[in-house]
Amino acid sequence: MTDITLANGELWPALRRRTQARIGLGRAGAALPTRHRLELQAAHAAARDAVHAPFVPATVAAALPGLPTVRVRSAARDRLTYLQRPDLGRRLEAVDRAHLPVGDWDVVLVVADGLSSRAVHEHAAAMVRATVERLPGWNVAPVILAEQARVALGDDVAAAMGATAVVVLVGERPGMSAADSLGAYLTHRPVPGVTTDADRNCLSNIRPPLGLDYETAAGKLAALLGRARELGISGVGLKDETDAADRAEALR
Repeated sequence: MTDITLANGELWPALRRRTQARIGLGRAGAALPTRHRLELQAAHAAARDAVHAPFVPATVAAALPGLPTVRVRSAARDRLTYLQRPDLGRRLEAVDRAHLPVGDWDVVLVVADGLSSRAVHEHAAAMVRATVERLPGWNVAPVILAEQARVALGDDVAAAMGATAVVVLVGERPGMSAADSLGAYLTHRPVPGVTTDADRNCLSNIRPPLGLDYETAAGKLAALLGRARELGISGVGLKDETDAADRAEALR
């Protein structure tokens, strides 16, 4: 813990080393100091770039050797439509739906660009590998690489493929502290147009080393999948108990 007896000129730098939040920046007249203003502008530019940069599915597929992948698109024909019509990003393009493999899958993993293709390019493949490794004995469907996609697109994918559960790894909305944050959304027995966000479990801010690391996130995700299959539910009725289990083990 920071020593609160530090002199005022030393306190803010000490606190800033412990958080990505912009605190104690000071001011120059009525404005921010030039250095901090430039940092803020750079963060804003990075967030805009993350939203508009194109998703390259081949980049993710190349990082998943040995795992079959299938490319699909949402009903949003381009990025502008995707941003203006969120509803279209939640639905599969009809031609792609017809060509999805159907099987008795326990789970399908969907890698979706969302609002940050940068997050997907940097973190999705590692999360897929770490998650699949923790699901021995599961019938895992081919990995779906989805362009112009939102979280609910996973409901459409799971229904079309016959998968019991779906995990959507999606680029989260960039902020002024992070433009590369990946989210993981788990839904058990999703029904397109009926399932709501209350029926999902979310792991957010997957982006080592500053956010959740792959091993921890994959462990939580696998545990949630196991409990979802056992209880037949996901969402608000399903809790992540891995931290409590870890604490209990540490006290033994």
